[in-house]
Formats: sequence, C-alpha cells, structure tokens
Amino acid sequence: MIHRTACVLASVLLLGAASMQAGDLTLLPQTIELRGRDSQSPLLLQTARGEDSGGQVREGVEFRSSDPGVAEVVDGVVVPRGNGQATITAVVAGESAESRVTVMDFDAETVWDFRNDVLPVLAKAGCNMGACHGALAGKGGFRLSLRGYDPLADHVAITQQDRGRRIELADPGRSLFLAKPTGALAHKGGVRFEVDSREYRILSEWIAAGASAPTEDDARVERLEILPGLSVQNVGDVQQMLVRAWFSDGEVRDVTPWVKWASANEAVVRIDDDGLATIIGPGEGAVTAWYSQQIAIARVTAPYPESPQLAYDPPRNFIDEHVDRQLARLNLPASPRCDDATFLRRACLDTIGTLPTIDETRAFLADENPDKRDRLIDELLQRPEYIDYWTYKWSDVLMINGTLLRPPAVKSYYQWVRQQVERNTRWDEFVRQILVATGSSLENGATNFYALHQSPEDMTENACQAFLGLSIGCAKCHNHPLEKWSNDQYYAMANLFSRVKAKGWGGEPRNGDGLRTVYVSAHGELMQPRTGKPQPPTPLDGEPLAFDDPDDRRRKLADWLTSRDNPYFARAIANRVWGNFFSVGLVMPLDDLRVSNPASNEELLQAISQHVVEHDFDLKPLMRAILQSNAYQRSSDPLPGNATEQRFYSRYYPRRLMAEVLLDAVSQVTSVPTKFDQIAFPGADKQATDFYPLGTRALQLYDSAVESYFLQTFGRNQRRITCECERSEEPSMVQVLHISNGDTLNEKLKAAGNRIAALLDQGAGNDELIDEAYLAGLSRLPSAEERQRLAEALDEAGSEDRRAAVEDLFWAVLSSREFLFNH
Repeated sequence: MIHRTACVLASVLLLGAASMQAGDLTLLPQTIELRGRDSQSPLLLQTARGEDSGGQVREGVEFRSSDPGVAEVVDGVVVPRGNGQATITAVVAGESAESRVTVMDFDAETVWDFRNDVLPVLAKAGCNMGACHGALAGKGGFRLSLRGYDPLADHVAITQQDRGRRIELADPGRSLFLAKPTGALAHKGGVRFEVDSREYRILSEWIAAGASAPTEDDARVERLEILPGLSVQNVGDVQQMLVRAWFSDGEVRDVTPWVKWASANEAVVRIDDDGLATIIGPGEGAVTAWYSQQIAIARVTAPYPESPQLAYDPPRNFIDEHVDRQLARLNLPASPRCDDATFLRRACLDTIGTLPTIDETRAFLADENPDKRDRLIDELLQRPEYIDYWTYKWSDVLMINGTLLRPPAVKSYYQWVRQQVERNTRWDEFVRQILVATGSSLENGATNFYALHQSPEDMTENACQAFLGLSIGCAKCHNHPLEKWSNDQYYAMANLFSRVKAKGWGGEPRNGDGLRTVYVSAHGELMQPRTGKPQPPTPLDGEPLAFDDPDDRRRKLADWLTSRDNPYFARAIANRVWGNFFSVGLVMPLDDLRVSNPASNEELLQAISQHVVEHDFDLKPLMRAILQSNAYQRSSDPLPGNATEQRFYSRYYPRRLMAEVLLDAVSQVTSVPTKFDQIAFPGADKQATDFYPLGTRALQLYDSAVESYFLQTFGRNQRRITCECERSEEPSMVQVLHISNGDTLNEKLKAAGNRIAALLDQGAGNDELIDEAYLAGLSRLPSAEERQRLAEALDEAGSEDRRAAVEDLFWAVLSSREFLFNH
C-alpha cells in the first residue's frame, strides 16, 4: 500500500507548473536502503542551479529499474520486490539521473515497533499534541505524553489504564484505540485517519501482534535529513520535501509520512502536512521537520526579480564577502556608501550610545584623510562612553533590577559588570566568573546572579538564555516541542546547580540589607519529578559527571559552556553584537538560537562566531570588523531593487534610538541633564535615592527600576526576565504625544542656562543658531534650502519672540524622525 504522501508526490510529478531548467539532474535520495517488504522511499528529481539544488522536475519523468525483481517505482515511490541491489534511473527530455537501491530482509515478517512506528503515527495524527491527549490533564480521561516524550508511560496509558479497555488483542478493530480516531465511535477529535490507511494498518497489526512495549534495546533516532537540504527556487514553485531518519542500529529510513512540518518564514515558503512546499515570495526561508524528538531544517532561496544594479564595492573584510555572496544569490542590489556625517552619527550611537559633539562633528567632516573612518572606529572603542554603553547592555542581559535586589546589591552587581567592561575582560572569562561565583554579594558582585535566580531550575534556564541563546524552559515539564532538548536533559543540566546555596536575606526585595553569601555544598541532588530520581549532572550535549565528584559542578559546566568547541556560546554572543550594530540580528529574536529558528545567513553567522573564537572571545575585534565593513557603512536609503528586504543587509535599517540613548541625546542637545533620584519599589529609602548625582546619564543608571516616565514610555528593558523581548521598540501614540507636548522636551527647552540661553546670550545670529541645532542633534549642517526657510522663520518671530522661536527650532530638530532614529 502506497501512503498518501506518495499520492501527493505523484500529483507533483504530473502537474506542470514550471519547465525543467538547464543543468545537471540529481535524483534524490541518491542511495536508498529498504529493510523489509513494507519499507518504501519517495523520489525527487531535481535540477541543478549552480552549486545548489534547483527546482523539482515535475513533468514528463519516466522511471526505470535495472532489476524490477529487486525494486521498482510506483507513483514516484520506490517499493521493494526482493532482496538485492538495483539502479533507478529517472529520464526526462533526454537527460537522466540515477539512484542506487539496496533491499534487505524482504522475506522477514514486519514487526511494528511502539517507539518508532506507533508513536510517530499518533504524533502525526495530532493525538498527543497539547490541544488533545498530550495536554497536561489529557482529554476524556486519556492522557499521553506531549509528542510522545515518555514512551513507557504512553504504553501503559494505552494498554493498561482503565482495565486495558482501549485495546482488544483478539479483535483489534474493536479497540477504542482504533474505533475512535477512525470515526467508528464518537470522538471529539474527529476522524484522524481512515480504516484503509497505512496508519490504521500499523496500529492494528501492532495490537494483533500483542501490543509490545518499548524497551531500552529499541533503535533510537540519531538525526534527521531533509531533501533537498538547500534549494534555489522561483516564486510560485512547488517542491516536495522528503525526510530520512538515521537510527542507532544503522538503518536509514524514509519517515516523510510521519513528520510534523513548519515554516520559519511563511512570507517566503509555506509547507503543508504532507511536506509539499510552495514558494510564496522572494527571500530566504526555511522549513522545519520534527520526528521522534528530533528536528532538521532545509533552507529555500527564492531570488528577487532581476536587478540591473548588481555591482558591489570590493569587500572590505570577510563580512562583506558573505553578505555580498548572499545578495548576489538573491539578486539584491546594495545601497551606496553613506556620507561622512551619517557614518559619524551612526557609529557613535551604535558603539558608545552617544551623539558626537559639535566640535567632533566639525573636525570629522573637515578631515580629508581617507582612513578617518577607521581612526574614528578605533577611538570609539577606547572611549569612556563605550564602558557606560556596554555595561548597560550587559546589565539588561543579567537583569540588574532594583525591584529584585536591594540597592547595595544592585550597585555591587553593576560595578562588577562595569569593571569587566572597563578591563575588556574576554567574554568567556566574564561568563565563567558569573557561573562559578561564590562569596559575599556586596564584595563579589557576580554572586548576585544567584540572588536573582535562586533555584537550580531558574539558574539553568537563565544561564542558557543569557549565555547560549537557548530557551529550555519547556523541557522542564516535557521534551521541548521546538528543540531537541529532552525532559531528562533539562534536569541533568539543572542538577549541576543543585549544590549552590546561600546565607542571608539579600534576595528578598523588600527586606534585608542585600547581603547574601553564596557557597557550594558537598551534597545535594535535584530530583527528576517524572522518575523521582536525580539525573546525572550533565551539561546540554556534554559528558555526565559522577554523583560523588566532590568538585564544584559549576566549574565543569563553565568549562563546557565557554569552550571554543561549544556550538552555542560563540554564536549567541556574536549574534547579540551583530544585532546591536545592524538592528536586525542574523537570528531573530536575538536570544532565540533554537535549531528551528535558523539564521538569515548561516555561513555569515558561522564566520563571525569563528572570528570571536579566533580572537579569544575579545569582542572588540568583531565590533571593529562590523564597523569597517561595507555592509555596515551602506546608506539607509533604499533602492528600487532592495526596498522590501529587511534581513539581508543590502542597506542599513533605520531604527528608533533605544530609550536611554534617546533621553541622553535630548539632554546633550539641550545641555540640560536629567535628574534621576528615585527607585520605584516599596520600601525604597534615602540610600536608594542617593545613587545618582545630577549629571548622571540614563546609560549610567545601575538598574531599570529608576522612576522615569520617559524611559518607561519609550520601552526600556524592564529586566524582569532574561529576554530581549523585555525591551520594546514599538511606536505608540503616547510616545508621539510626549515628544509633542510632554514635560521632557519642553522643560529642557525652557530651562534657564540651557544651550539656547547660552547661544542667545552670546548674540548668536540665525546661521549660528541653525548650525548649532543641526550639528548638535543631527550631526550635519543644514542644506541651503533648510537654512533659508529656518532663517525666514526666525526673522518673522522678531526680537520679542526670539527665544520662543529658537526653542521651536530646537524642538523641530528633536522631534524629527532624523533625530529620533539612527539611520
């Protein structure tokens, strides 16, 4: 019996939506192994497109077998006929491609396996999903583990619970397990498969054979492969995807019928339940296949319409090589180089979070040295403001928050972070010091990580999120549905923290003095709730530690986590740094590096990650390479051919300044500092309000609990959880109203002794006033037209209203998109 996916495949081969493209043909899979008479393997005939796979040939294909007694093709699917080897040849339009087929165990009786045959049927049918029997409480008194993560418990639920009434060994057709999903009996989940389907056959024959239970000797899926793994398609193309599973006993099996599919970007590609992908729009997308707790992805490229402007500047470094290669593959033109004024403002805001001063702008624009941009980059990386900016960025990641820690602990943690940034501590050492921290929370600020996260589970989840970009919280209750992490792996990882203890009240936000002493006990294990036993302490994908190992387990964790060979650590920090400068990470969200959320340019992400490793986790070389690249120095003005793309760096993407940078910029332009004097949590005392003397910038605040209507309105990171989602860049009407008539701008514009007052006291003329406003806020001089119109407006105001007119001039600059955005 040929499964329904074969019918879909046959229809794809017969329906013509695109003609065969020139180039070599490839028949996938190129080698096929069929074990038993019930095994089968669909075929795909693909064109070549350069070094990549092209589209699928779907019309006029003839399949031939060198030995029909071994294998033949039925409706585009290879089926076995006897033991041996055969060659399958696909012929179309005078061209051909071959696959080698090996058939073994043809005469052996088929024995369906609960772990690898029954559970995949249930998962594909949706029976063990969260909306059905996989829910925490199950459905209708019948509960299965989510997506089959606990095979032993599922077998018991199916075969033994409710006195075993769900199956009838002597008459499988009368089993509730079959009667309900086929509609023979009322079923709230509806009909999940038909009586004449392969699903029904597998389940009924498994029951008839005795409903065998899973065992430790069962073969396990080790990895998946999607075919084609990388293909270049045209918008409107249709592509069948196939999935093969590699098992621990050496078998390679087609599992396409039992795969759960998803698309990472439905604006590019959509995929149905049978693995049939449709190319919707241009760009690069990915499809994800889930089967038996394993995940694989395949990337799909759909070029943009041909553009006559595909000429790129010579690459400045390896970043440009990767970016330009992808742009060429996508037919995307690159916007030209930005002007000096734009680069100066952009680089300052992205590197030190501060606008250039008027003197710095004049000097940079007047400098005719061709290497002035490189010299500026080196200067910015050594500026004291760099320390403020990156201390604040890492404080976001580490959740330094006055509502969760007492003021002395907040200050201690912040000053520890600042000290590391000032010393340019390597990122691996920075993270290591946090992970293995012990001692007083006021003397060793890094120990406050364990004040914020006080259970082994919280320690694990936040360490993984902050330093690896992995959200493993779902695995606390069940195997992760979107990742490969299992429930057992979660508790094995958490058990590494089970002996971390603390004395003191510092972690309670409303009581105590903030003093906690973190230490490591010689005993203690975290129990796995599902089994009632501890999991061997093991890093994710690492080697287990012995229970009786007396050393601090966190040191082994730190060794693994910060290793040059850790596939997650360098990627996570490289993506965070990249996202800071380009506003769009190679992976978005920035801290969501799960397998099912692929990078927009995987080769580039690998390259910048390797760059971090090669420079011993010193982050400044990567920042320098980014700032020097053509990709970063492109104009934000779109071309007709790249106006719609937002992930491939054909231009710089404008973004609103982050709340703290924006407030500091307003203070800098007006020369009126902001007063910060209260921490917003119950019980705040004078000690809390003396932290910040007048002149403290928003980027120098220790935590996110300082009261500020402006910062709150413009989406500062609340630091309540370890997540980039805590910071919001979403525009709102409240922001518009506050810029228009709120206190922040208007009070600073009216303040005595501000920049405006100083200029008027000096008797500044129209040109000087206009130049000052533009240079201070926009880092450029006004155009001739802008200068003329603004001078006329100032003249019309007259001497009596001159102060108000100049305030309006500065307000116009401060409320403009050009000021509010980095571009």
